[in-house]
Amino acid sequence: METLSQPIWRTISGIGRFVAACALFGSFALGEEVLLSYAKNFAIERLDTHQLLTVRSLWRGSGDLTFSYALVPKGAEVPDLEKDVLVVRTPVERLSILATVYLGYVQELDLYDQLVGVAHLKYTNDPRVRTQVDSGYTREIAAGNALNIESIMMLDSDVIFTSSLGDPQYDAHPHLQRARQPVVITSDYMEDHPLGRSEWIKFVAAFFGKDDEAAVVFDAIAQKYESLARRTSEIADRPTVFMNAPFGGVWYMPGGKSYTARAVRDAGGRFVFGDNASRGGVPMEFESVYVKAAQADFWLHPGQSRSLDSLRALDERFDKFEAFREKRVYNNTLRVNTEGGNDIWERGVIHPEEVLADMVAILHPELMPNHDFVFYERLK
Repeated sequence: METLSQPIWRTISGIGRFVAACALFGSFALGEEVLLSYAKNFAIERLDTHQLLTVRSLWRGSGDLTFSYALVPKGAEVPDLEKDVLVVRTPVERLSILATVYLGYVQELDLYDQLVGVAHLKYTNDPRVRTQVDSGYTREIAAGNALNIESIMMLDSDVIFTSSLGDPQYDAHPHLQRARQPVVITSDYMEDHPLGRSEWIKFVAAFFGKDDEAAVVFDAIAQKYESLARRTSEIADRPTVFMNAPFGGVWYMPGGKSYTARAVRDAGGRFVFGDNASRGGVPMEFESVYVKAAQADFWLHPGQSRSLDSLRALDERFDKFEAFREKRVYNNTLRVNTEGGNDIWERGVIHPEEVLADMVAILHPELMPNHDFVFYERLK
């Protein structure tokens, strides 16, 4: 089959390209889209020459903005692509990450040999990553306001994973893009289901040719999570729950459409702010929280506090909450290192079934007798 001349082909894009091809040749082989069970913020399309990955819902208020990445096998010719598509040669051999949340995927897909750069090392719980940094195999990356583009460039990464808050003063990706670094933005934290975050393992795996492995890992995780959720689905007596604690005078409560709120529901609880339509954190004043949560049965994730006394020291008004008075306060701080790095943001991201099991044991201990907590502890 003859090909279109380059000048004509480049004037056609998107749907127009499909229509033109059909008109000229009578048929057109579309790519196969990978079916996803829970994740909504990325798509994978498998084409003859490459895989096309698209990321959406990049941050709160990002609207219809998307980023696309063409994964082209090494040695293959780069196909004709839209101008804003980043080409990544696969399988990736040199990976850098700008957040510890990616370490769960590194662990499950065994990407340690590819990991050449990691940010926020002090918050890392993974002992192998720390060993690799100590040996010099993996380099520590300065992040946030201390981001050093030159040092990152020296890593010669094939891909750099990061996320965005939509804040140009803080986000790393605009600086890396200007420096022509292979930065890939993910938006797993914007998913509305815990398994949606976990399913991003398929996105990560695509860069390394480990698609089949990722599917096996995710299916096992999803089966365990779904089994637990079914055990609580018919429960009528659902204890009420509120979360987090004030920071800098503002109480950021998870939105009612967030993956955290969904986990509470799947654990057999009722999130008292479940009617909020946001997927991200909602800034609230103390009084607004008190009005709805004063009589709530359980308080989860109260900041960094690991005791009732330390929590009370933040604000004596916490005594007014029934959950505090009745000592029904639980924090996901059981696996925290000496620097405050919490393993729930590493292993817990990829293993929401373990997080859910802890939450079920908190809200409905009769369903989880003799449960050994993985992430949660009761404040005393």
